[in-house]
Amino acid sequence: MTSATLKTPDGAEPASTPPAPRPSRRVGFAVLVAAGILLSRIAGLVRERVFAHYLGNSDAAGAFKAALRIPNFLQNLFGEGVLSASFIPVYVRLLTEKEDELAGRVAGVVASMLAFAVAVLVTLGVVATPWIIGLVAPGFQGDVRELTVRVVRILFPGVGLLVMSAWCLGILNSHHKFFVSYVAPVLWNLAMIATLVAFGSRLGQFPLAVALAWGTVVGSALQLGVQLPFVFRYAPRIRFAFEASLAPVREVFGNLGPVVLTRGVVQLSAYIDGMIASFLGAGAVSSLGYAQTIYLLPIGLFGMSVAAAELPQMSRATGTSEEVFASLRGRLERGLRQIAFFVIPSVVAFVALGRFLVGALYQTGRFGAEDTRYVWYILVGSAVGLLAATQGRLYSSAFYALRDTRTPLRFAIARVVLTGILGYLFAFPLRPLMISGLRAAGVPLPGIAGGTIGLAAIGLTASAGMAGWVEFLLLRSALGARIGTVRLPLGLQVRLWLAAITAGAAALGVARVIGRWATGGGALAHPVASATVVVGTYGFAYFLAAIAAGVPEARRTLGRFLPV
Repeated sequence: MTSATLKTPDGAEPASTPPAPRPSRRVGFAVLVAAGILLSRIAGLVRERVFAHYLGNSDAAGAFKAALRIPNFLQNLFGEGVLSASFIPVYVRLLTEKEDELAGRVAGVVASMLAFAVAVLVTLGVVATPWIIGLVAPGFQGDVRELTVRVVRILFPGVGLLVMSAWCLGILNSHHKFFVSYVAPVLWNLAMIATLVAFGSRLGQFPLAVALAWGTVVGSALQLGVQLPFVFRYAPRIRFAFEASLAPVREVFGNLGPVVLTRGVVQLSAYIDGMIASFLGAGAVSSLGYAQTIYLLPIGLFGMSVAAAELPQMSRATGTSEEVFASLRGRLERGLRQIAFFVIPSVVAFVALGRFLVGALYQTGRFGAEDTRYVWYILVGSAVGLLAATQGRLYSSAFYALRDTRTPLRFAIARVVLTGILGYLFAFPLRPLMISGLRAAGVPLPGIAGGTIGLAAIGLTASAGMAGWVEFLLLRSALGARIGTVRLPLGLQVRLWLAAITAGAAALGVARVIGRWATGGGALAHPVASATVVVGTYGFAYFLAAIAAGVPEARRTLGRFLPV
């Protein structure tokens, strides 16, 4: 077998290669990514709360949520995940081989060609918006459809800026500068928050949605602008040009095709859900968006952060094939343990405490208690595939580090096909059975989003989660056949689930006490106050239970901040 250009299992570099920057003992690369993502997600949650306050589950809210997803297709198609998978392994290899001049040329060529492609696609998107709306939101009619078209046309240029922001992220991550690129979306969120606060009380709902679209474009420019100085500081040899003949450039774009298709089919899955939801009413579309914001929080913090930090590290492994595979197995196992420690309690929290989370974030102004219950039910459906989605990102990163972008594509296609079939079944043929089952179980049905028909949105998220598990199992099996089996120990999984369920029971006990106090009024009657106490109890109890169960990650995590 030929040798590969990555690290040896013990982390040593070849003699001719300078050592890669290492994280400090107390702060690892994944922590830096998670810190940046946490700040941006907090800003995003504040944005969603302000959005809910002014727009609630109105037609304008549904139109804006649908509109925001349509041009985001370009961002996801050419954005962070795609560039990370195709660009970072090639760029990091050049840096490791001390080819700084060539690395700068490659980065500049990729940026130039990407900017040209995005400019063309944005222009075509603006022109073709009415036809695109007819494909992805066929259930929208009349004024709602016209508003969606107008908002999409405004948003398209901003999405082009966000794609270039993803190029900046790829450069900075390759140089182990993780925090800036992942905290930059805070500015995007702040621009939207400022727009809502400035115009929320002065404009009607439809004009406010249009103003918010312009604020989103401003935020996109700020997100790109804050990263550029750091890019040119850490990569001063970047030279913009159109030199497609460079071998590394051909490799980047050769890898780009399968990754773009992978992201494309994954996005197709989301658009299938959105298309089905558009037939359930604008309230169903906006509620899916509200739930998705919460659902993406653990994916970003605990899935994306680990996968993003590990991709450059796995791409640097060096030695024989067996040494490379051993290094990958070690990094994968550490990453999987880290993800599971945080995501398993997130699943339990969504199911048991989702009502408090949704209420604290959104229950204000035009967003009422019925809306809270509905979004919570959708969040429960999302929890089905949460663990698979986060761990699947890490397995995909391992394939990308091995320069294999085609295997994840095949499995993503299988996931999309399954998502479409299951989504249709849950939304339409199986909907009456689902409603009957909920009623038989005594579950209160929300009277919004077209009444009980809106509950079909729960089936959409649950079916997507089922398909996500199929994709995850396929990724794990294929990677195991190539580098050796890497799985979470069963004993660790049992201990984590028991710790999370125990903590959930304790939190629900506190919630019941709070419920009695809240009936008489007082501070704890407010959704934010009650959620703070209940969720705080859950987190504290989970760490105690995990430490008592002997989970090493519990002490290690606390050890980053406290002498445990």
